[in-house]
Amino acid sequence: MSVGAPRVCCMTTAHRPALTLSADEARRIALRAQGLLGAPDRRAGARGVLLRLGAVQLDTISVLARSHELVPYARLGPVGREAVESAYWTGSHSFEYWSHAACVLPVEEWPHFAFRRRAFRARGHRWHQMADREGSCAAVRERLAADGPLTTADLGGGRNGGEWWDWSETKIAVEWLLDIGEVVVTERRGWKRVYDLAERAIPGELLHDDLDDHTCIRRLVRQAGTALGVATRADLADYHRLKGEQVDAVLADTDLVPVEVAGWPRSAWADPAALEQTPRGRHRTTLLSPFDSLIWDRARTERVFGFTHRLEAYVPRPRRVHGYFAMPLLAGGRLVGRVDPAREGTTLVARQLSVRGRRDVEPMARALREAAEWVGCDAVRVERCEPEELREGLETELKAAFG
Repeated sequence: MSVGAPRVCCMTTAHRPALTLSADEARRIALRAQGLLGAPDRRAGARGVLLRLGAVQLDTISVLARSHELVPYARLGPVGREAVESAYWTGSHSFEYWSHAACVLPVEEWPHFAFRRRAFRARGHRWHQMADREGSCAAVRERLAADGPLTTADLGGGRNGGEWWDWSETKIAVEWLLDIGEVVVTERRGWKRVYDLAERAIPGELLHDDLDDHTCIRRLVRQAGTALGVATRADLADYHRLKGEQVDAVLADTDLVPVEVAGWPRSAWADPAALEQTPRGRHRTTLLSPFDSLIWDRARTERVFGFTHRLEAYVPRPRRVHGYFAMPLLAGGRLVGRVDPAREGTTLVARQLSVRGRRDVEPMARALREAAEWVGCDAVRVERCEPEELREGLETELKAAFG
C-alpha cells in the first residue's frame, strides 16, 4: 500500500479492516476518485467525466447553468456548454434513468440497471394510476415507433390542466414505459425529456436484461466504490440509491478493501487502485453544484470535509441561511466557503457569500471570475459578504482578476 504510511490493525477476523487511513488520506483519495485532484483528462472531456463518475445528477434549477453542466465544469474548467450537452446526448453515449436521482448515465451501464427495471415491473404501477394502461402504453409505443424521438408535448401533453402532478394518461404511460425499460430518455430539449424506444436508442449488444440482480448490484456497488475512492456502507448504498441489505449481499464479491478511517464512526471500503499510490497533483479551485457527486450526500460531506451543507432552494426564504442555490467553494482540497449566485445581464451577482477566513478570499475571487467568464459575464458584484470585514479584500481581488 502506498497511501501515506498505512497502519496495520491487530484485527484478525476475515472481514475486519487490516488497514487504517487518516482522515486526510481519505479526503484526498475521495478528491482524486472524483476527478478533483490531479491533472484533468481534458481529451476525454465531459464524456470522460461521466464515465469516471458513473452518474451525473440532473435538476431543474438553473442559476449559473444546470447541474449536469456544472459537474464537468468543476473538473475540467470552462469547457463549452454545447460540448457538454453533445458529450452526453450525441451518438447514444448515455441515457437518463433513476440512479442517485434522475441522472445521466453512461450507456454502457444500461444492462446493470436491469434489477431496477425488474423491480418496477414487479410492482406493476407508478404512484399515478392509469385508467387504460394497456391502451395508453400501446398508443405511446406506436407514436414513438412512427415519429420518435418525441417530447411529452409531442405525444399530446403532460398534464390534465391541474397542478403539476396531475399528469395526463399519456404522460403516466410514457414514464411507466421509461421505468420498465421499453422507452429511453435520449436527451433533454429545452429541459423537456425526449423519449424514444429502447430498441432504437440503446446499442443492440447492450439492449438486454440478462444480468441477474446480484450481478447488477455488485457492479453498481463496485462502481460507486471506484467513484468515491473510500466509502462506508451507507455511502456505497446512497450513490445509486440501493438498500443497505443489497450492498451487504454483494460486498464480499467485490474487490473493495475493508479499511478504517480515523474519526469515521463506521468501517469503510476502499477501491484497491486508490490505495496503490499517494494522491498528489493540482487541486481544482472551483464552485460546486449542490448536486455534485462529491457533496450530494450531506452526511458524507460533513464526515469527509467537516462542512455542513444544505440545499435551501426549497426552504422558505425567511428560513434560508446561505441562500437559494448556495454553491460550496472547493480550494486546496477543502470546502472553504460558499456563494449563492445570480446573473443580471453580464454581471454575476454574489447575493450571499461566505468564506472561512482571509486566506480563502483569493480562491473565492478566482472561482467567481472563472465562473463569470464561463457563463458570459464580465463583472462580479458582491451583495452580502460574511464576514463583512473581508469584503474590501475580496473586491480588490475581483478588480485585479478582471483587470
